[in-house]
Amino acid sequence: MKDARPAQKDAYELILEAIDLGVYCPGDRLVESELAERFGVSRTPIREALQRLETQSLLTRDGRSLIVAALSHDQMAELYVVRAELEGLAARLAARHATAEEVRVLRAMVEDDRRLLRDLSAMARANRRFHKQIHLASHNRYLVQQLDLVHRTMALMATTSLAIEGRDRDALAEHDAIVAAIEAGDGDAAYAALKAHISLAFEARLRHDAEALMGEG
Repeated sequence: MKDARPAQKDAYELILEAIDLGVYCPGDRLVESELAERFGVSRTPIREALQRLETQSLLTRDGRSLIVAALSHDQMAELYVVRAELEGLAARLAARHATAEEVRVLRAMVEDDRRLLRDLSAMARANRRFHKQIHLASHNRYLVQQLDLVHRTMALMATTSLAIEGRDRDALAEHDAIVAAIEAGDGDAAYAALKAHISLAFEARLRHDAEALMGEG
């Protein structure tokens, strides 16, 4: 008998990636038949994936339809608080436990990403890759699991903070400081640098949202 679990995982990851990349944005309706056709899988794994995403609060009900959830201001603020603490912890642990190879990979990422400045989609992908590498370098599987959940929820934000003018260059400088602390094996400095990085990203997003509201007025 064929095991359906890999197909279920594939469907889940495909839908999640589409949300993360902005193919489906907060408020967009997800239809089983359309998703099955787009991803070339049957409706059963799509249905199971949608149920899983709803359980994780990444999708919500609008009548009988499932739509991509949107984060309220308070939810976004709460998410950033949790993200800052968990990411800071990951950086602290990476400073203690990362292998020499992992540290060199982080340094190479920062250097390579300099050529991506002003390419929003490329920078967004590189940013996710950089943070994931720090999570893995913490060598704590339970922390990595929690951060995966946080970053899945971050996909519900309509735009990345890197879209804000000048934020990509600032973020790269902050990445450089984080890696420098990890290279030095300074857990406290790595924790502080990554928490500051998340705080500055949140501040930039808040300013951007406030300016957008003024524009609407």
